[in-house]
Parts: sequence; C-alpha cells; structure tokens
Amino acid sequence: MSERSVALPFDPTGIVLDRRQGLSRQLYQALRQRVLDGRLGSGTRLPATRDMAAALAVSRNSVVRAYDQLYAEGYIESRVGDGTYVSQLPKLSTKLSTGLSLGFSTGLSTKTGDCTEDLSSKVIHTDVLERLENNHLSVHEPRAPRAFQVGIPAFDLFPFEVWAKLQAGFWRNPDPASLGYGDPAGEPLLRELIATYLRRSRGLSCVAEQIVITCGAQQAISLCAQLLLAPGDGVAVENPGYRAAGKAFAMAGAKVHGVGVDLDGLQCAALAQLPNCRLSYVTPAHQYPTGVTLSLARRLELLAWAERNDSWIIEDDYDGEYRYSGAPLAPLAALDRSGRVLYVGTFGKVAFPALRLGYLVLPARLVEAFSRFRALAVRHSEVGTQAVMAQFMAKGHFQRHIRRMRRAALSRRNALLAGWPKAVAGLGALPEVAAGLHLKIDVDSQARERELIARAAAVGVELNALSDYWLPDTPLPVDKRAGLVLGFAAVNEAAIAQALARLAGAWVD
Repeated sequence: MSERSVALPFDPTGIVLDRRQGLSRQLYQALRQRVLDGRLGSGTRLPATRDMAAALAVSRNSVVRAYDQLYAEGYIESRVGDGTYVSQLPKLSTKLSTGLSLGFSTGLSTKTGDCTEDLSSKVIHTDVLERLENNHLSVHEPRAPRAFQVGIPAFDLFPFEVWAKLQAGFWRNPDPASLGYGDPAGEPLLRELIATYLRRSRGLSCVAEQIVITCGAQQAISLCAQLLLAPGDGVAVENPGYRAAGKAFAMAGAKVHGVGVDLDGLQCAALAQLPNCRLSYVTPAHQYPTGVTLSLARRLELLAWAERNDSWIIEDDYDGEYRYSGAPLAPLAALDRSGRVLYVGTFGKVAFPALRLGYLVLPARLVEAFSRFRALAVRHSEVGTQAVMAQFMAKGHFQRHIRRMRRAALSRRNALLAGWPKAVAGLGALPEVAAGLHLKIDVDSQARERELIARAAAVGVELNALSDYWLPDTPLPVDKRAGLVLGFAAVNEAAIAQALARLAGAWVD
C-alpha cells in the first residue's frame, strides 16, 4: 500500500483560539509549530477547510487564510483529488525542536526568564566568545546629565532650534541624488568642511579625500583595530587610559600592553621593550583620564618610534576643542611626515554623544582600504545627519557653538575649582586644568577612593574611580592607582554649586 493511503488524518483537538485576536493568524501559528516540533509529521493529512472550521467553530475563511499562508511557506501541500498534507520536511533535531523557539516572541523583552542554556557558546567561535567576555562594554542607562558625569558636554547650550530648521530644510526637498547609495567614506561636502576646519583651527594639513566619516570615535578606533592589526600583534595603550579603545584592540586579537603616563604624557621609552608592537594609541592633547599633555619631545620620540618600527599611531583628539589659554594645540598628526598617524575626531564632545558622528583623518595610502572595508560593514552612513552637520558648519553655526561651549566649560570648571570641599581626608590637591572637560584628583588609597565615591552617590553626585581606568595586569599597587575623575561640563554653575554643597556635607565628618 502507498504511504498516501495509510497517512493518518490530523485531529485538531487541543487547538485553542483566542476570539479577541486574529483567528487565522493563531491557527497558522498553531499548525506551523506542530509541524516544526514533530507533532504533525510529514505526510499527515489535514482536515478539509470546512471540517477544520466546523471543528474549531470558526469561519471557513479563517481556515482558508491559515492554509494559504502554510502553503506559501512550504509547510503543507495539496494533492490533487486527495486533500491537503504536511510536506515532506527534513527532520529537526530533538534538542532544537524542544529547547529553542523557532517563532518570533510576542513579548517586548529579549531576555527570557526560562532560558536555561547559553546558546552563544554553541554558535560563536570559542576564541571570539572569550575575547568578547573579557572586553565587552557596560551598557549606559539613559538619564539626564548630572554632576559630575565624565564625557558629557553642555547639552543645554546646543542650538536645537537651528539644528531642527536645517534638518527640516533638508528633508523638505532632498536632492534625489542623495537618497540612493552614497560614498562609503561619507558625504563629500561634510568631509570637505571638516578638512577646512582642521586646517584653519588645528593646523592639520589634510584634504577631504583623507577623511572617512564614522559613527562616532569608537567606530573609528574599531576600524583601525580591524584593518591594522592581526591576531597576536602588540598594541601600546596609555595606562591609565581609555579602556574602550584597549577592548577594541583586544577584540581584534591583539595583545594589549599598558604603558605608563607621567607629567609629560606617554612614557615613549617603554615602547622599545614591547614585542611586535604594531600600533600605539594615545590622547596627546588631553590624556584620558589624567589630563596631562604629551610634550613636544615625547611627540617627536613617538613619531620616530613609529617610523623606525613600521608601526602606526592612533591619535584620539576627543576633546581638543577645549583649551582655556591660547589656541587649541596642534595635533600630533600635524607633525607627522611619514604617514604614520591616524587622527580620530568626534562631534560628540561639541554637540552630544547621541549624534554618533565622528571621523578619521588617514594617511593617503590607507584611504581606499578603509573606505572599502567600511562599505562592507555599513555600505554608507545615514545621509541626513551628515547633510545637516555640513550645513551647520557651512553657515557658521559650528564655530559659534564651539566658542560658546568653550566659554561655558571654562566657567563651569571655575565653579568646580572655587567650590571644591577643602581638607577632605585622603584627598589630594586640585590640579591645574588647562584643557578638556574633566579633571583627576589623587586619593591616598583604594579603600578611601571607594568610600568617597559611595558617599557621593548617596547624595546624588556621580564620581568615577581612577582605579577603573587601569589595565587589570598593571604591576602597580592598587593604592597607587586610586583617585577621582570628575567631569565639569554636564551641568550649569548653579547645579555644580548645589552638588558641591551636598558633597561637603557627605564627606566632612
């Protein structure tokens, strides 16, 4: 006898439909799930649409629509003159069919309480998974700025009305040519304006063709890590330093080496002792987090090291616009004569981080490779933000805003220095702050560091622990790594004064 003649019919008993929701969709999902988990085996005959409708007390149209969807997706097939059958499908593994939902969740959360198995270890390469486990970034919960958040500029001074008008103007009548696939390196006009700005304000000789627009500075750093490093290559990073950069290099498989920082910046002499060091990452204008500036002698020493060792330098100029005496310092890249420096810039510290707009200034020989690689990752950047920023710069708003932000940051810095609590046990002296949006204060022990931060948090004041900026394997006693890192630009002078008053009450016994 043929398989067709002995196939058992399907009994719809047990299918419960909610009358308040779409009946055909529910029936489709119920039948589909039974096929996938094996309860409806290949060759099972389904009831005719009239019989199914009668059994479930629904309209025949609801059953027809459910069957039509199952037909379209290949779960069932019609045999002329013989009815509807479950298609011949490959058998799913028992583990997959019983342990993993193959449909979309109807909930909003991506975290489920009944998930008992970590599937990532089964689908992601072990080496990659281990690197990710050791180098992921913590998730920031959205919240309003408060004293003394690090990395936050004066949001309250951004000209949102101007930005909104420029954005509305662009989308009201966009050039059709800009709505297709664009240049993976970014919008040409924005790149030209960035190059002009860097030439005039920073003394960095560059042209638009050397610039690649990125989704913030972190993407720029990650691009460098992926294109310039091979697994096992050495990378020198400032220690203490910007840990997110080191994590990006480690994710590329590089060996991250911490290099100490003193009053002149990165201790470049230590670079010669690092094996196979392919790249050095620095923040020369305003070292993060100590705030020191890389001296001219050290800059020249670093450039000589890169040329001598055929290595690269990533210069992260994250807050270079903020200098409070004289003009902003010329970047390290302005001294580069051998094409070894990749300059990272961002609009996040002048506008706001959520803008996600940064850029790379590349040696000419790297431009094509970076553009091609970025095209593979994102094809090209979102056009609206780039076009609006180009207009923002072209019409003079950007330069006016920088001047306003610099004056405000200076005033807020002064408010912090003037009202800082005096004679707090274990707390070092306030430093001179000639640049940037944050400062660092030494603390005599890690225990005292944690205590001061906890007391500040109890009164709604945010401080960062300097000890968190060091690499885990730093050969330095933990008490030598202690300190506080404070941002001073996030809130206005009145809010700073209020926060300082609360700090004084919390710290002074």
